[in-house]
Amino acid sequence: MIYFNCISQSRKWHLRFTPLFNMTIIILLSSCVTQKNVEYLKDNNNELHAFREADTNKYLLQPKDELYIQISSLDDASAKIFSNTGNQQFVNIGSINPYGASLLSYTVDEAGNILLPVVGILPVKDKTPDEVGEMIKKSLAKILSQPTVTVKLVNRFITVLGEVQRPGHYNYYQEKISIYDALGLAGDATSFANRKKVILVRNEGGENHKVPVNLNDTEMLSSNYLYLRPNDIVYVPPMRKKFWAMEQFPYDLLMSAITAAILFYSVVK
Repeated sequence: MIYFNCISQSRKWHLRFTPLFNMTIIILLSSCVTQKNVEYLKDNNNELHAFREADTNKYLLQPKDELYIQISSLDDASAKIFSNTGNQQFVNIGSINPYGASLLSYTVDEAGNILLPVVGILPVKDKTPDEVGEMIKKSLAKILSQPTVTVKLVNRFITVLGEVQRPGHYNYYQEKISIYDALGLAGDATSFANRKKVILVRNEGGENHKVPVNLNDTEMLSSNYLYLRPNDIVYVPPMRKKFWAMEQFPYDLLMSAITAAILFYSVVK
């Protein structure tokens, strides 16, 4: 039981609250979302703390990947035949929509190859875009005068689901994107998100791997899973107390309940 001693009009009241009222107070106190639930990268050390750069293994090309290939040389007329755009003016691939990027790209087939005019079939599976660029450059050395080749992976997607503001399928163009960047694209996690038990789903070697990630831990900055890869899935689960949870403690409701109880007791007395 919870008791309060109240003094009013020179009379001392001894208030006795019922178990139901006590349980209500306990639920209110335990269901609130606290600051520690929503903080990222928590660290008790307020001083400057340096973390080693997380390992970012370069992405190896797989079937269905789309490559934008830009070829130029001193002989511009000959180089035009390799361009999907019909000219050699450089295209800012990040400024066009995913459908437009597909029209300007070469798709890796199921066998892991691309078909390039004049050069023919090139095996690109399990190679980086830079390695593919070097392969193409060597193949063109006897055809074009001082060829320059740029290869970019386009239409890279990640999926963010669960307790975020805008769950969905997101396209990105930068060379690397962190899991915090992904949450930013999705409008950040909600107040009810369980940031300690985020799940990262990644396909490696034909197998889907389920990786637990703690976004509250400052050591995440040096984790090998800080940076995402194309086609990764990030799932942010809800906290177990979401059913009862409140983003802010209802002080007004609590004080109103206490005031109502005191008034009711005074009327009964």
